[in-house]
Amino acid sequence: MKVPEKYYDEVFEFNGQWDVPSKCGLKIRTCNGTAYLIVTELYQDNPGTSVTYAGYSLLKQICESKGFSEKDVIYLECNPDTNSKLSFYDEEVFQVSFPEISGTDSPDYRQLSPDEIKSLFPDPDKCT
Repeated sequence: MKVPEKYYDEVFEFNGQWDVPSKCGLKIRTCNGTAYLIVTELYQDNPGTSVTYAGYSLLKQICESKGFSEKDVIYLECNPDTNSKLSFYDEEVFQVSFPEISGTDSPDYRQLSPDEIKSLFPDPDKCT
């Protein structure tokens, strides 16, 4: 199950759980002064930890590598559509808030509707 390249601009290598070499798709968009880090699960092309299990550690590694502050970005996880007959592999996007930043007891995953996703990037030509 190959993930279409439209979901990411680069493959980001990171240290997963127990420092296992791992990979995810990464797309960074800046719109209306806000930076969005969009990590995409690569399934068979990821030899290690999934983006969900990497969680806050992955956010930290991306921010360190790309020069962002963890508190100044919006972190989105994408489970891409792989054209499978199984609904488990339909596209889903979650906005994730981590307790290390928000002060909550656990990560908060909120699934975004297609309209919410479109509203994040209302004019893609003006996003970088």
